[in-house]
Amino acid sequence: MADHYSDLDQHDQWTLTMFLYRSALSKIKTKIRILTDEFTNIQRNNPIEHVNSRIKSPQSIVNKMHRQHLEVTIENMTEYINDIAGVRIVCSFTPDIYRIAGMLAGQQDIKVLTTKDYIKHPKPNGYRSYHMIISVPVYLSECCRDVKVEIQIRTVAMDFWASLEHKINYKFAGHAPEHMTNQLKSCADIVAELDNRMFTLNESILNARPGPAGPVEYANEQQDPDDDQDMFSS
Repeated sequence: MADHYSDLDQHDQWTLTMFLYRSALSKIKTKIRILTDEFTNIQRNNPIEHVNSRIKSPQSIVNKMHRQHLEVTIENMTEYINDIAGVRIVCSFTPDIYRIAGMLAGQQDIKVLTTKDYIKHPKPNGYRSYHMIISVPVYLSECCRDVKVEIQIRTVAMDFWASLEHKINYKFAGHAPEHMTNQLKSCADIVAELDNRMFTLNESILNARPGPAGPVEYANEQQDPDDDQDMFSS
């Protein structure tokens, strides 16, 4: 669709592009917040532990384009770099991952472009997560732009492992000693087993017949359930 934004100079085109990514990210965060409120207040069972989001820095974008041997242009950036805007959803159990992914994919204004299931097909180093590249419409005053956002969905245990893996890769610039990579792979297998066992245990708890209720004692003051906490960080 032609619009006056096409006539902007390079600096203003960059400003507009990053505004679009921030707007798309805000839209996805709102959708997740609504789901979280529904899970908490209506279904009384919230599978989402926490959510993080971020926009890649200009330097990170340029570095990734160099690694992909792309000319650094706004056109190449929007066409080939899919994770400039990113959201990570951390769930309690593995089945929750597919449940959340299905709910997001089913929303009318979300278009799923690609998915990568690193849970069923882990990376060689043991990395597990579910990735979606989606696009959402961002409505401006004179036009609508479809903007890509990467969504990663994983369990708490997968997220803990990924955090350690990131630290090791950063420390050794992607060339960690073999004994560390072997230990990391072993930990990934343990994480997968832990997720399975915790899910099985949770199912057993849900299906168990309740025993007699006893007195509940609180060692510490409990948080007011009406406190409004922001679950997102940029």
